[in-house]
Amino acid sequence: MKTGLVSVSFRTLNPAAIIELCLQAGLGSIEWGGDIHVPHGDEKSGADVGALTRSAGLSVAAYGSYYRLASPNGPDFSSVLSTAVALGAPVIRVWAGTRGSADVGLAEKKAVADDALRCADLAASRDICLAYEFHEGTLTDTTESAMELLRATDHPFIKTLWQPPHGRSLQECVGSLHALQPRLHHLHVFHWWPDSSCRLPLADGRDRWAAYVAELRASMKDCALLLEFVRGDDPSCLQEDATTLREICSR
Repeated sequence: MKTGLVSVSFRTLNPAAIIELCLQAGLGSIEWGGDIHVPHGDEKSGADVGALTRSAGLSVAAYGSYYRLASPNGPDFSSVLSTAVALGAPVIRVWAGTRGSADVGLAEKKAVADDALRCADLAASRDICLAYEFHEGTLTDTTESAMELLRATDHPFIKTLWQPPHGRSLQECVGSLHALQPRLHHLHVFHWWPDSSCRLPLADGRDRWAAYVAELRASMKDCALLLEFVRGDDPSCLQEDATTLREICSR
């Protein structure tokens, strides 16, 4: 299993400092965020950060954009794509709309799906995939809704991310991961319990994450596991969580 870091975990640090943290923690890849570290439309920044990442012996796992499908606000997808190309990212994270699935009607769901297919065609021309952020407040806020969107966007260049739904049982979380595996690209790794207000050491969730990794192995799914948002946004906590993640992945 490949391991890495989501750069927005440390928004106050510059890319060079984040790369150094990854090297110290024994992590191999970085999902670079599009808000601060590699801003949307800044192709020079993308090229510079991509080159710096690879020269350190790390890989670019993804471009973590803040493009929201079917939304008039935020960056234009063409600028997001050009930045991802400059960065050398194999996949662009996108957000499935602006509202949770329970609040969205059929017309809005179709608009999100249509925009996803449009963007996927553009990205495919540069050999880049899209991956939905698996997140509350979007059409991927539940496993069922995420599956519905994936079925509506049956495209070879559309994938999904996954992270543990907050406060759910281990059985529910493993079932969610299993259901999404055919279209899974990579995972965001953290242990927040019972919700996002309680960030705990990854070691406290060792048994849960061991079960998730076992589920991936059972289906022979090889994807990256990227640490995200350590306790207190404290860089000194990364080493401990990275050690735990490497131990889980080496079982």
